[in-house]
Amino acid sequence: MSAETLDMPALAGAIEPGGSLADFIWFRTGGPAEWLVRPKDVDDLAAFLRALDPAVPVLPVGVGSNLIVRDGGVPGVVVRLPKTFAKVTVEPGNRVRAGGGAMGITVASKARDAGIGGLEFLRGIPGTTGGAVRMNAGAYGRDTSDILIEATLVLRDGRVETWAAERLGYTYRHSDVPAGAIVVEALFEGVPGDSAAIGAEMDRIAEEREASQPLRSRTGGSTFKNPPGRRAWQLVDEAGCRGLRIGDAQVSEKHCNFLLNLGSASAAEIEALGEEVRRRVLAQTGVTLEWEIQRVGVEA
Repeated sequence: MSAETLDMPALAGAIEPGGSLADFIWFRTGGPAEWLVRPKDVDDLAAFLRALDPAVPVLPVGVGSNLIVRDGGVPGVVVRLPKTFAKVTVEPGNRVRAGGGAMGITVASKARDAGIGGLEFLRGIPGTTGGAVRMNAGAYGRDTSDILIEATLVLRDGRVETWAAERLGYTYRHSDVPAGAIVVEALFEGVPGDSAAIGAEMDRIAEEREASQPLRSRTGGSTFKNPPGRRAWQLVDEAGCRGLRIGDAQVSEKHCNFLLNLGSASAAEIEALGEEVRRRVLAQTGVTLEWEIQRVGVEA
């Protein structure tokens, strides 16, 4: 890391050289950001990116619920949106506008209270709105692309643009949000519903997650994408990987599509375990699993 050799543009928010990412990402391991940036607001972020050397990479990170940060850390700038980006408001037409830093449960709860259905599945997505829009996060048969009307982005060069959902090129767990762009707001649309029924469905989702997923562990969420017509966890189980360990990294015995940090696992061990699972699944089933977890940074 050479944070001291790079001059950062002015920012009203906070700039932290060598900022820890392991303090908040779910796996609780991995190296630091060369620069960890928390902008005050959209204008602050846009001005910062406009002034930032175009050669410096920019990576937005929410709560890191689906992220492996390699042990050598992340070169360039990591942008984390603070609570000022977490506002959620209800608009006419069964619409909910959410800041990029708002958590899925907050958006779903706001919709429930307003009698707006169709957003309940966000209760089962443990990440931010910005992350959900970028990766087309989904759960319980629905995806972000099903409810998104438009998203506001701050592009790498500092331009602020609002893109219709159709422009985002959504496919399974993928969007065309450009590299270095930060999703700062999203507009969702649901359908009229009964608040009590919506709340009951959200409770069901919460209970099902609690029963089937290792939510109280250091994990990165769903590790591999589901291949067409198959379930990743079943393929991992068929390949005999349930409970498989490398150091303190383990395939969850509760849900085989989750990797765990049992305490002192390095990011390298977690990633190596994932690659070993992919190797065994390919050998056993002929299916090549694709990573769903985003892996960023450099090796130590």
